[in-house]
Amino acid sequence: MADSSARLPHSAVTEAVDARHWRVLLGALRATFRTPDFATGAAFVARVAEAADAANHHPDVLLRWGQVTVTTSSHDVAGLTQRDVDLAATVSALADDLGLTGEVARSEALEVAIDALDIPAVRPFWKAVLGYEDQPGDDENGIVDSAGVGPNFWFQQMDAPRPQRNRIHLDVTVPHDEAEARVAAAVAAGGRLLSDRRAPAFWVLADAEGNEACVCTWQSRPSS
Repeated sequence: MADSSARLPHSAVTEAVDARHWRVLLGALRATFRTPDFATGAAFVARVAEAADAANHHPDVLLRWGQVTVTTSSHDVAGLTQRDVDLAATVSALADDLGLTGEVARSEALEVAIDALDIPAVRPFWKAVLGYEDQPGDDENGIVDSAGVGPNFWFQQMDAPRPQRNRIHLDVTVPHDEAEARVAAAVAAGGRLLSDRRAPAFWVLADAEGNEACVCTWQSRPSS
């Protein structure tokens, strides 16, 4: 009998799953299903939850108006296994029972890439300012949102410096009573506080190579 916990190559997984629904994205299997109304989507989610409990293999499920997105991976091996293939088949069958169709084009995944000359110097800053954790598996350059909500971040090695100011920065919105701790963690991780002039609305920070991020809250700037 094949080992259901063995890590499978992405090509094998792609061939094994229902192409109407599933795609491999950033090391996980993801499918998005169109639903006619919120109640049908909720009913589908309930059936997926029941099947996941029966299989003892639990995906991430996002219910929104008009669609449900299901994402599965095997965290113990930081990849995809037969368990994911089997769960995908079960979810596809449940979708068919409810008359749901797949929307492959909406099964996308966002990853933010940051170019860096010294990855060990800048990676801890982004891990701290985002509140992320190390990416499971072999990729030492990745960090991920433990809640599974935010995009993955990946650090790409640069060969030469780029001295001009970045045209893109990140706004990281946190609970208002967590903001100062997040700023302090980012500074302790090698970042720099560029400005707190608009705090507590936002603080402007940068990593060791000048890539910027703002820690933001719902609070407006206090009146002078």
